[in-house]
Amino acid sequence: MRLERVRLGNFRNYERLDFAPAAGLNVLIGPNAQGKSNLLEALAMLATGKSFRAHRESELIRDGAERAEIGGEARIAAGEIRLRCAIARTPAGTRKAFEVNGGSVGFARFLGRTRVVTFVPADLQLVAGGPSLRRAFINGALAQLSPIYYRDLALYQKVIQQKSALLRGAIAPDRDLLLAYNDELLRPASALIAARRTFVDELAAATAEIYGRWRGTRERLGVTYAPNPEGDVGEALAAQLDAEVRRRATLVGPHRDDLRLLVDGKPLAAFGSQGQQRTAVLALKVAEYDVMRARTNDAPILLLDDVLSELDAERASGFLDAVGGYEQAFLTATDAPPGVGAATAWSVNAAQVTPC
Repeated sequence: MRLERVRLGNFRNYERLDFAPAAGLNVLIGPNAQGKSNLLEALAMLATGKSFRAHRESELIRDGAERAEIGGEARIAAGEIRLRCAIARTPAGTRKAFEVNGGSVGFARFLGRTRVVTFVPADLQLVAGGPSLRRAFINGALAQLSPIYYRDLALYQKVIQQKSALLRGAIAPDRDLLLAYNDELLRPASALIAARRTFVDELAAATAEIYGRWRGTRERLGVTYAPNPEGDVGEALAAQLDAEVRRRATLVGPHRDDLRLLVDGKPLAAFGSQGQQRTAVLALKVAEYDVMRARTNDAPILLLDDVLSELDAERASGFLDAVGGYEQAFLTATDAPPGVGAATAWSVNAAQVTPC
């Protein structure tokens, strides 16, 4: 998979940009606050339709403008594809619109037409951070890989929000309505758990091999899926109904899943050194890349936002070598990083991208 052209209009600090990246590794070099991360954010949105860093989508629109656009032309395994995402201010709030090959589509049909693996400094908290970070990591990969997974996830989140609102209400919740919500949750919850289990099994095998290659035989990294519930979803929903009413919270479902990371059978967050934790995250990201490529027979685009500055030279070199089969990658840096091998360097200054 390769992006051949990217066009931006009033996106973040870019008034206009027409960028034709190279195959292989593209290194975006420049001082901070010039537009390097903004460009990576736009590239990611061509695959996911969402920002990996904005708190509000209105932040994506350049100051003084009413509308931002991201357009791209890519070559994928199936041929060429044209993608477009527009973000507009409206009286009702910010709205997005999507196009594929010139035709308007909904978000679900836009998502995953191209695929990316992003790696940002915040990802280094995947081990020590909360379960929501690890669920987002799983959801981000699976939503790009499977439209069915995305639809099940969207349905599940909608129903769980409605059930949660009912439980938090000022009056005692209607029991029949809670049972009806449980019935609606059963199918998508079961589907999400099954999809996550299969994905994590693939991820675990790849992660253990990569980690072992880097760390030698000194320790073993384990990655296991911790579904909620462990057993039958319908039985667990029924068993916890009274407790949910008492605690006014949803206690059962894949919105409480986690990913367990273990070193020699012990929790990595508690027993692993900082070096072990960082190496584990690098291995997870390489494994995500490998699983996505194996499932689709098409390498995703790799986006690395200033992440090498957070790593020592050995880990940075090992990471780049491990994903060395990439068709296209983008790396941001304030200075030309050592050890990246053959790469196309671009200068990013005041929202202008020019060859170095």
